[in-house]
Amino acid sequence: MTFRKYLVLGAMILFNAFGDVALSHGMKKMGAIHAHRLTDAVAAVFTPWVVVGILLLLGFFACYLTALSWADLSYVIPATALGYVVLALLSQWLLGETVTLTRWAGIALVGGGVFVLARGPVLTVPEKPRPPAVTADAAEGQS
Repeated sequence: MTFRKYLVLGAMILFNAFGDVALSHGMKKMGAIHAHRLTDAVAAVFTPWVVVGILLLLGFFACYLTALSWADLSYVIPATALGYVVLALLSQWLLGETVTLTRWAGIALVGGGVFVLARGPVLTVPEKPRPPAVTADAAEGQS
């Protein structure tokens, strides 16, 4: 993989983690939204932190589409799993959330799986199509 491809994957991880943190912060400031007051949900979309979160997640989506143009989905999705570590750290540092030992163990298991997957190929090489077999009927028609 090239440096640019690593850069796209890194940007994906950061855009996703910071976007989720911004959304969480914005929605906690907004307060609970109930089904009978959907106008609150519409209003939430226009609060500054939610707007920042949406823009960051749009950046994530652009990077995601870029990565899918040169790598298999089964590679791209696990490659973004490092974002779980970044997200847990940001949640703890910026939002003051408590990340329990059980959650860290789960993140470590996901990280181990990512390590195993990262050692494989980025793109599955398709098999070359075989030429059609020549049958006796087709051979007679050519003579």
